[in-house]
Amino acid sequence: MPRIYLVVSELDHTRYAAAARRAGLSMSAWLRAAAADRLDRGPGNEPFRAEDDVWRFFADRDVKMGRSTEPDWEEHLAAMRASWSRGTTGT
Repeated sequence: MPRIYLVVSELDHTRYAAAARRAGLSMSAWLRAAAADRLDRGPGNEPFRAEDDVWRFFADRDVKMGRSTEPDWEEHLAAMRASWSRGTTGT
C-alpha cells in the first residue's frame, strides 16, 4: 500500500490525534476518512439527474474557463509533435 507523509504543525497534530481518539480510530484511519469525506462533498460529485443538470454543468465550466475559442486541432498536433521531437520534459 502506498504511503503518504504529511507535514503538519504541532497544534494540528494534537487536534487530529484528539479527533481520531474521539472517533475511536487511528490517526491514519481518521485522516483517510476525512480525505474521503472531503472528496465526496467536493464540487462535481453530484450525479446528473436531468438533462438540465448536464447543460448547467457545461455552462458553469464555460464561465470558469472563459468563452475563448479553442486552438485549431492542427495547432495542438503541431505543439505535441514539437514536444516529441525535443524529447521528454521531465514532468
